[in-house]
Amino acid sequence: MGSIAEAQTEVNTYPFTLTEEQEQLREAIRKFAAKEIAPNVARWDEASEFPTDVVRQLGEMGLLGIIFPAEYGGSGLGYVEYVLAIEELSAVDGSIGIIVAAHTSLCSNHIFLAGNEEQRRKYIPKLASGEWLGSWALTEPGSGSDASAARTTATKVDGGWRLNGTKTFITNGGHADVVVVIAVTDREKGTHGLSAFVVERGTPGFRAGKKENKLGLRASDTSELIFEDCVVPEENLVGKLGEGFIDAMRILDGGRISIAALSLGIARGALDASLHYVKERRQFGKAIAEFQGIQWKLADMATELDAARLLTQRAGVLKDAGRKVTRESSMAKLYASEVAVRICDEAVQLHGGYGFLKDFPAEKFYRDVKLCTIGEGTSEIQRMVIAREILKVSPSRG
Repeated sequence: MGSIAEAQTEVNTYPFTLTEEQEQLREAIRKFAAKEIAPNVARWDEASEFPTDVVRQLGEMGLLGIIFPAEYGGSGLGYVEYVLAIEELSAVDGSIGIIVAAHTSLCSNHIFLAGNEEQRRKYIPKLASGEWLGSWALTEPGSGSDASAARTTATKVDGGWRLNGTKTFITNGGHADVVVVIAVTDREKGTHGLSAFVVERGTPGFRAGKKENKLGLRASDTSELIFEDCVVPEENLVGKLGEGFIDAMRILDGGRISIAALSLGIARGALDASLHYVKERRQFGKAIAEFQGIQWKLADMATELDAARLLTQRAGVLKDAGRKVTRESSMAKLYASEVAVRICDEAVQLHGGYGFLKDFPAEKFYRDVKLCTIGEGTSEIQRMVIAREILKVSPSRG
């Protein structure tokens, strides 16, 4: 029987040079994942159990505030280190990777980038430390890629805003202490009539609804969020009135780097498991790793994974440099997610009948990975974004 912990010893090289500090970070996360996450993966997955203790420990390690300055309780690192962290966690369990990603690059980052100083001081230290868990609520039952179709409203009342509506597919939704929610404040202005608000757990009129029973990433919580005459104070408006959608698009530039990193981790875990398996599995008197057909599959998997990693880290480097990364993050997310699906499919194939069994990690990677081509903008949306961005800079042709 194979195990995720055993498999993680296989693919350790990177297609670029890491600093000594980055290597130390990667090794620390890898050891933590092997000790604290790997032994629990199957149980969490089967029971759809949220890993509360591990999330708390990740906060203590500084991973929930990795991209935020030390003055706000963060680790003061950047997206390059963040990508390393998400990949290492997701190579063992993608559920952990997506919990950290939604908390960090969506909820916390929205407050950090669009919020005022008072909001940063109030929320970021608690989120960075793991004292509070965050979620980010944009999607609705009838509003996915088309954010302008949102129905959740925020109506001005004395001293604040009254929220009504339902959000769906919200990662961390049922466990979040604070959520950033996008709501309609002026229906006539379309996407320019959307605004963002911080809502804390326990606010009257705010509750988690149905917890989704999912194909994969089952240890992460995906829930509805319901707002019924939920009144928040004026100071809970994040960013300028009517600019919630604009800010959300900025946040998604970083969020797509997160999903690319999640894809890398899941694909790396599947490749690691495959390398371990083909060296042990014997047919016709020798390890199946000695067959050329198997070797070619592995070669393609490893090459595509490295290419995806380079695209993802390029986006991270540019993000850390303060550059606009709409094109680069969409390219990374598109390519890494589709590569990851192919790698996980091949991993099941390489395992043969054992790839269909829960005793081996390949089937879980296969179930987990599909979300990567859907979440934070489907592959089809990424192609639209990339095309729009490259057409902006293409020379006109008469």
